[in-house]
Amino acid sequence: MKRGPDATATPAGARGGMLAAGAAAAAGRPPDFFIVGQPKSGTTALHEMLRTHPAVYMPDSKEPWFFATELHDRPPPRPGGIPETLEQYLELFADATPGQRIGEASPMYLWSRTAAARIAEVQPRARIVVIVREPASLLRSLHLQFLRSYIEVESDFRTAIELEPARRAGRRIPRRTYWPAALMYSDHVRYVEQLGRYRELFGAEAMQVLVYDDFRRDNAETVGRVLRFLDVDDTASIRPREANPTYGVRAPRLHELVHAVSVGHGPISRGVKGAIKAVTPRRLRREALYTAQKRVLYGEVPPADEEFMAELRRRFAGEVAALSEYLGRDLVELWGGDGVG
Repeated sequence: MKRGPDATATPAGARGGMLAAGAAAAAGRPPDFFIVGQPKSGTTALHEMLRTHPAVYMPDSKEPWFFATELHDRPPPRPGGIPETLEQYLELFADATPGQRIGEASPMYLWSRTAAARIAEVQPRARIVVIVREPASLLRSLHLQFLRSYIEVESDFRTAIELEPARRAGRRIPRRTYWPAALMYSDHVRYVEQLGRYRELFGAEAMQVLVYDDFRRDNAETVGRVLRFLDVDDTASIRPREANPTYGVRAPRLHELVHAVSVGHGPISRGVKGAIKAVTPRRLRREALYTAQKRVLYGEVPPADEEFMAELRRRFAGEVAALSEYLGRDLVELWGGDGVG
């Protein structure tokens, strides 16, 4: 039987376990589709493009992370945090009209070992959209993003990858990181295992797996495929977007200091932050911090270590071959090159 995004389901448990029955019906309609990954693979651009379609509703805020329980123990420093209850989560979609397809995008859901099952509890007829990317370039972009977002402190990409065994053993984990498990870089490219969790629960017909290279080459064609997959009009005019570009961190120590002050770590940092808050409106504080980060802390992506990139491609060749067989497409040849976007 064909799975359709119009159908809703009664949830079966609560946060951290089963979701309380009837909560979704009381609070609102759950999403019809989910963009579940991968990070640094165009999900932000896809989110921004889809939400301009009149028949699609996606909230302004990307990445609610509600269904990935791994991200709840040490939530990131973000406005509003992560929704704590199903009612709070469904409130994100309260402005959707009855005729719209509702969706959300949380790229870490693909990495999460819990998100697929929790989504299925709330919306077993959901449609799942995935974008996959060549492993070496994905991990390099992810490392740069983790440096910017204070998950990682090791600025050398090779060293960060080589630290994985020590970090699995609980050593060399950055003191202030809020996602220590995300630093296990190889876990982000277990493609077939990750896709299998969703396929088992939702079925192959309810999944659309896109390739990052195709999306970069032709935004419009890829978005059209997604719209048809969601059973909405694919003739609407949608402007192509290049969202969430990757930047390098120019000064890691200064970057860490700015973070310590911004979140108030330690008595001195808390004192400085308190003094700034007392004399500066919140909006101006955010604008000043963003401007300082953009001008002083971030710069162009540094040149890739081609030898190490080739080493990573060899390391993950088995994953790529397995994904090629899984999708019925030769990604081994396609991903023979490299590059960071």
